[in-house]
Amino acid sequence: MACKMPFIHPQFDPIAFSLGPLHVRWYGLMYLVAFMLFLFLGRQRIKTRPDLGWQRTELDDLLFYGMLGVILGGRFGYVIFYKLGDYLAHPLDIFKVWEGGMAFHGGLLGVLFALWYFGRKTGRHFLQVGDFVAPLVPTGLAAGRLGNFINGELWGRVTAPDAPWAMIFPQAAQTDAAQVAANPSLQTSVLSYLNPMSQQMQAGLPRHASQLYQFALEGVTLFVILWLFSRKPRPVGAVSGLFLIGYGSFRFIAEFAREPDDFLGLLAGHLSMGQWLSLPMILAGVAMMVWAYRRKAA
Repeated sequence: MACKMPFIHPQFDPIAFSLGPLHVRWYGLMYLVAFMLFLFLGRQRIKTRPDLGWQRTELDDLLFYGMLGVILGGRFGYVIFYKLGDYLAHPLDIFKVWEGGMAFHGGLLGVLFALWYFGRKTGRHFLQVGDFVAPLVPTGLAAGRLGNFINGELWGRVTAPDAPWAMIFPQAAQTDAAQVAANPSLQTSVLSYLNPMSQQMQAGLPRHASQLYQFALEGVTLFVILWLFSRKPRPVGAVSGLFLIGYGSFRFIAEFAREPDDFLGLLAGHLSMGQWLSLPMILAGVAMMVWAYRRKAA
């Protein structure tokens, strides 16, 4: 029975432009977009919520500490949570960031440390800083997921060939072949397609474009929820708690469509590493919101 031909990943050139020997990649530009959105939205938040007592100069300093937290925390989080054995065997590879490898949960820990340090310097409570920053984060997450999609990385799990959301990722060719070899029943899902880069016919598995799901959930939807929630005064810690609940929940859901890391697979037979790391976030967020509103009532 014939089925609808799925979308083919556009195969964007990962290099946005070159300046002589310097190659500027789209993924790097997404980081720049994220930081610019942070400044823009932060200034809007300062303007619309003067009761929070923030100054624009403080926002610049906060961005600097946050950038360090994201980059260092994201990298070392990936090393520790995902490939500790490999990096212990080859420690110098830790510094090869151009080969990829950043973990959101590690970046979050790095940012939390940066917020604590900034709060200590400015005499603010850690949660006050967190409540100010939380609504500014999702747009940066959205930019990062767009970068993943442009690179054709972190693709989704195999889906039905005739599903309207099915997409072929030529970058997943080796993974596709390995999965078909390990699970011959997937052979019925294999589709032939014209690779837009090589103009040659290849075979691949239809997959979820999970990067776009995460863009919509962890990026756009979470931003709208937090921005609206934080427009009015809330108990200290409530906005931070809602961020943890929202991100953890959306990440947990999106992971059902995202291909688990091939070197980890599903842990305990059911959940991915991203899901296991998201569960404590959700629980911590619930506890934080309960504490915040009980503290206010008291």
